[in-house]
Amino acid sequence: MVGANLRKLLIGKPLETEALPHQAVSKPVGLALFASDALSSTAYATEEILIILALAGLGKSVLGISIPIAIATSILLIIVTISYRQTIYAYPNGGGAYIVARDNLGEIPAQIAGSALLTDYILTVAVSITAGVAQITSGFPILLPYRVYLAVGIIVLMTVVNLRGVKESGRIFSVPTYFFLSMMFLTLGVGIFRALSGNLPSVTEVDALEVSVAQPLTLFLILRAFSSGSTALTGIEAISNGITAFKKPSSHNAAVTLVWLSSMLILLFLGITFLANQIGALPSETETIISQIGRTVYGENSILYLLTLVGTSLILLMAANTSFADFPRLAALEARDGFLPRQLTFRGSRLVFSWGIVVLALFSSVLVILADARTTRLIPLYAIGVFLSFTLSQSGMAIRFRKSGRLKPGEEQEGLETSLRYEPGWRYKMIISGFGAVCTGIVMIVFAVTKFTSGAWFTVLLIPSLSFLFLRVHRHYQTVAHNLSLAGVAVDVEPRGMHTIILVDDVHAETARLVNFAKSLSHDWRAVHIGIHPDKIETVRKKWQERIGEGELVVLDSPYRQLAEPLIDYINTIRSRDPDSYVHVIMGHLVMNSFWEQALHQNSAVIFNLALSHLDNVVVTNVPYQIRHLESEAHNDEAVPDSASEGEDAPEAVSEDDAVIVDAD
Repeated sequence: MVGANLRKLLIGKPLETEALPHQAVSKPVGLALFASDALSSTAYATEEILIILALAGLGKSVLGISIPIAIATSILLIIVTISYRQTIYAYPNGGGAYIVARDNLGEIPAQIAGSALLTDYILTVAVSITAGVAQITSGFPILLPYRVYLAVGIIVLMTVVNLRGVKESGRIFSVPTYFFLSMMFLTLGVGIFRALSGNLPSVTEVDALEVSVAQPLTLFLILRAFSSGSTALTGIEAISNGITAFKKPSSHNAAVTLVWLSSMLILLFLGITFLANQIGALPSETETIISQIGRTVYGENSILYLLTLVGTSLILLMAANTSFADFPRLAALEARDGFLPRQLTFRGSRLVFSWGIVVLALFSSVLVILADARTTRLIPLYAIGVFLSFTLSQSGMAIRFRKSGRLKPGEEQEGLETSLRYEPGWRYKMIISGFGAVCTGIVMIVFAVTKFTSGAWFTVLLIPSLSFLFLRVHRHYQTVAHNLSLAGVAVDVEPRGMHTIILVDDVHAETARLVNFAKSLSHDWRAVHIGIHPDKIETVRKKWQERIGEGELVVLDSPYRQLAEPLIDYINTIRSRDPDSYVHVIMGHLVMNSFWEQALHQNSAVIFNLALSHLDNVVVTNVPYQIRHLESEAHNDEAVPDSASEGEDAPEAVSEDDAVIVDAD
């Protein structure tokens, strides 16, 4: 009862299945729900560019290259946005890169896209939470030693909020999202105005990043900076994965929200990069670029500076919510298609995919702990999966448009996921998607090469390994489906013989119930006692005759004190005599009021269930016997004194093997 009340308090009242359409969100809430990841990337994308450029020196001529790099990244963002907008209308049921790849590229590319996206979502939680904690520790250095605890605690909090449902979590997280947007646009507006007015000072007292080995400013280094800055694109695919979360018309609302997101993302990214150059911001281990901009624009002790840090910290933390919204949906799609465990398709009491949320929280917490809550250790793992999914999605869309161009107007062709029709302007759309795929593919390769020794090797190996695992899961489900299929198989539903066995450890109230249950099912039954304790055998026989007085009690010797093996041998003997019959094993199971009471008993039924489940035509039934305090006390007051005076074992003294009474013949 306490557990149920606590669950209700944390997660909320259960929702009926019919309430699912009412959980759809509006465009403003959808922006907060799916855009926080993309918006948060602007908080560290400029910083990642400057960190790479700093390898060639900290002069303005070098760091100033960040502006053209930011412009190039924004152009790429526009291309990717156009491509994903096309995806939203082509695939209104969502799924993003996974669905596009499955429909146009085949099963293996689809699993690569799926594993890349799922990996990306896990890393998104880890990266965004650690980056948010970094913002907090920038303002409050005293918290630096506790960053891991802070990060894991925030993940737990977000898990609870998301288990409350999509609509409710979207409303809760819309507050920090719009607070961040307000503070950042205010900061950029004030900063740019001061820069144009000529009274914007340069940043001071920055503990600049130390470069151990200087490198020349080459095209390859610029490409590295470009690929690092392209982290500003991360999260842009989230809306295409969660189309069904929007109110109808879902595709239109999702597409409009995507355009809003991209526009704000470009303005923020370019504005932050411009101001960073204006104040001479430097990459630092101890202070973020946003912090440097905020205290330079407002002053170190200004309340607006602190509010800017708070807003940035919140959006970085809330960025994880994008993954909490999309990871369970994608995992459910994969599970629906038979590539992940089917449990991931189940909706919880609040109509969210609870298993997916919990799995995401668990893996991201492990990553945070392993990386010691340091963003720079996670970034090399992060971007490869993002840009691999970008590349596969846009390649798939390019192929789709090419296929549609071969159709005649009005002609329709069924695909694996959607119907394919002639698309006016298919050449233009194909070129956009194809060019975007080439660009994101180049960024992915640069990331893989330059970050390989820094940790990217793990992602390079993980994604194909996960894809292989998904395919193995799918093969397992196909094998099971084939074995269960009745197509072309003669169905045998004729009755067969039944041998009923009751597994008895001792003779007491539970034993009597098992006998009653066995007799209710069959007139042909017998009891079996496994002689683990030789000195107990005669006592059990005597009690059986005195208290039950009917049926056969078979004693199986167990000189090595084994529980399951003697029973299996006995069952095999029965099956050898009558191979077409069933053997029905009935076991008792003591049920206690609480977990700790249950743990005090051996619970041998688990052992027998596992051992007997591999035998053909063997059926196991567990008959629970509830031990309730009030009933036990009443029973003790009436029955225990008599039995105790006779020196007999009272039911409460029964060993837990009572929970293993089997009904066999």
